[in-house]
Parts: sequence; C-alpha cells; structure tokens
Amino acid sequence: MVKFSAIRKHEIHTGHRVYGHNGKCQHLHGHSYIIHFFCNAGRLNSLGMVIDFSIIKSTLCQWLDDNYDHRMLIWDKDPLATELIKLDNSIQITTYNPTAENIAHFLLTEIAPKLLSDSGITVTKIIVEETTKCRAECEI
Repeated sequence: MVKFSAIRKHEIHTGHRVYGHNGKCQHLHGHSYIIHFFCNAGRLNSLGMVIDFSIIKSTLCQWLDDNYDHRMLIWDKDPLATELIKLDNSIQITTYNPTAENIAHFLLTEIAPKLLSDSGITVTKIIVEETTKCRAECEI
C-alpha cells in the first residue's frame, strides 16, 4: 500500500505554565514552538499532491496564529487562571495542561479534523518542538 505525506512546519511564540510541575516549568515561561503537521492521503490529487501546502497554511497554521501565537496558554484547572485573565485578556485558557504532548494531542484530535474535514486529508502525526533539543509527538 502506497502512502503519501505532505509535511509542513510552522513557528509560533507562546507562553505557558505546567500546573503541578515541581521544576522550572511550574513558572510562567515561553517557547518558540515549531509545529510539524503530517498530512496523509492514499493517493495524490489530479495535480500530483497530497494537499496544497497553502491549504495547510491557511487552515492549521492560521489557527495557530489566531489562537496560540503570542498568547499564554493556561489550563482551566490551574488556580492562577482566573487571576491571570484579569491581568491580561490575551490569556488562552485550555482544557488541558499545556505540555508539548497535550498540545500535539489537542491539535491532532480536535483541531485538524475540524479544519480539514472536507479535504479528504488526514493529519496522522503532529510534532511539537519546544526547543531545538526537546519535542513531543502524537500520532494516530
């Protein structure tokens, strides 16, 4: 069976704090995240592509820019969430503790299927790089 992939990466600058962490990550801090989207199809379209890279940019990358870029991700169960929102309305409340693993899982299972539902394309893997040395992957 032949499988084709189109892979696009996108960079955002986002802050977070990992609630419950006992080390440095318990503090507010930020990363230059690099997100890799792996879009797959069983066959190529009439132009010989899995998906036009501009579609990935205008859907998945744009969603990241609109919702996470230059924002602070805070888990809705974090006791600081309410106070932080009062201080800065750019706080993005999440339904998950904003670890790289959870960000990848959320993008893979919630965002990508909604944004590409009519395309016939499946996003099967997302990599979230927090630094050049540390990354998390989530794959279907």
